[in-house]
Amino acid sequence: MERTADATLKTFDYVVAGSGLAGLSVALRAARYGRVAIVTKSWVRESNSYYAQGGIAAVTDEGDSPEEHRADTLTAGRGLCDWDAVDVLVHEAPECIHELIESGMHFDHIDGSLALGLEGGHHHRRILHAGGDATGALVTSFLAKKVAEHPNIEIFENHVVLELVMRSGACWGLSTWDVTAECEQLFIARHTFLTIGGTSAIYSRTTNPSTTVGDGIAIAWRVGCPIVDFEFIQFHPTALFAGENAFLISEAVRGEGAHLLNEKGERFMAEKYPLAELEPRDTVARAIANEISKSSLPCVWLDLQHLDAKRILDRFPTIARHCAELGYDLTKRIPVAPAAHYMVGGVRTNLYGETGIPNLYVCGELASTGIMGANRLASNSLIECLVFGRRAVEQTRIVPTLSLPTEFQPLYTINSARSDEYLQARRTVSELLSEYVGIVRSADSLATAREKLAALEADFAHRYHDASSEFYAHAIENLLIVARLLIEGADFRKETRGGHYRSDFPEQREEFAFHTVQVRGKAIDKKPVQARAQEAR
Repeated sequence: MERTADATLKTFDYVVAGSGLAGLSVALRAARYGRVAIVTKSWVRESNSYYAQGGIAAVTDEGDSPEEHRADTLTAGRGLCDWDAVDVLVHEAPECIHELIESGMHFDHIDGSLALGLEGGHHHRRILHAGGDATGALVTSFLAKKVAEHPNIEIFENHVVLELVMRSGACWGLSTWDVTAECEQLFIARHTFLTIGGTSAIYSRTTNPSTTVGDGIAIAWRVGCPIVDFEFIQFHPTALFAGENAFLISEAVRGEGAHLLNEKGERFMAEKYPLAELEPRDTVARAIANEISKSSLPCVWLDLQHLDAKRILDRFPTIARHCAELGYDLTKRIPVAPAAHYMVGGVRTNLYGETGIPNLYVCGELASTGIMGANRLASNSLIECLVFGRRAVEQTRIVPTLSLPTEFQPLYTINSARSDEYLQARRTVSELLSEYVGIVRSADSLATAREKLAALEADFAHRYHDASSEFYAHAIENLLIVARLLIEGADFRKETRGGHYRSDFPEQREEFAFHTVQVRGKAIDKKPVQARAQEAR
């Protein structure tokens, strides 16, 4: 049965799409300056922030320094980090942590001092955590409670963002689909924030919640935002291997001394790599994939038998409990394999979350601030949300405030019978990307991916040519856009660097030390890496 959308219109000073850490922190700060709407597919628990186990990276110890945090970030980024962005992150991170603690957030302590963890790529213990391995859940829940209690903030759950409301080249809010009422709803605002996460759930094996399939990328790309470095999808090296389950096993487990063993029981990282199991994620993921390719098993083993069992259970209660539910003992050894985890690239922004489109800001995993380079340093993602979310909101205070347009028309309809078609399209795209654009890529695999995607696109154009404003057709088109951008980015970068591994170009190549840029209606291009500080903090 098809119905016509009966859109309602709501007006705010700020509209924030997404309820992960970036969205929550943006909403709380924006509420100091006006009325705020948060629109979200599902509240808090369905965000990457909520499931983040490792912690938040920030310099809080006297023996550490922002310069050392910066050095670790630059090393992990494999030559593609923008200096100014990293400099902002490492110097403003401690202040954001202090502000969070002052507002009542409690991080784990040992003997009265912050308990600091060590993760891959870090040379100092600088990872703050809460509840052992429940940092993301506790921080987002803490902020969510404050958001829910704030009189200037309204929360709209079960709302899927359809598109940005554009007038004269500027953004004036969001068009959303109210899943419960099955109608379009418009949120008009002077300042619009997209914080709707990454795209890793578009792969078959992923640590992400099912909602993170790259909608934000497609939405921003449609209005002309540059999509940068999209070929870099970070595969977390250690996700529990239990059939289709890809439960994240935090980097911090290896930080506490866990070993990776191959099928023969050998530590394959120890002699070959200086930091052994604590190498950056791209190195560890590829090493594991290589061992699996030589093995009769689809996984390797994460071994903790040599560690103090009580310490492990106290430090990682959530992971231990989940493993036990599936029949594994975390204090012994567990099967792990890489899984799609984090979108390293994203929508290009400046140091204040601005996209180049007036009134539109992007924060969190969806943004490409220049920090992550080719490979995100562990636990930099949550602190990026706090640092750049704060900067973006404060930037809204100094940009000109224009009068809101008043004429808006609903566009979208729904045909519920097409929901099964969307699910099938999602499975097909996931299988395509997992097989041909996964942790190992090549010219041949990418050519096959392009051919198969072209067939899907042609079928879509034939079957939905008169339904561009139908909800499920729109969702399918988003999947195809994201897949196309991934394939084109991976094909353009003919080298191996960070999270992008080309078996036909296995070495990092200096001539590819640039950002890839994809803009609607233009050929893929490149942008220089900003290597030296040019803007005062």
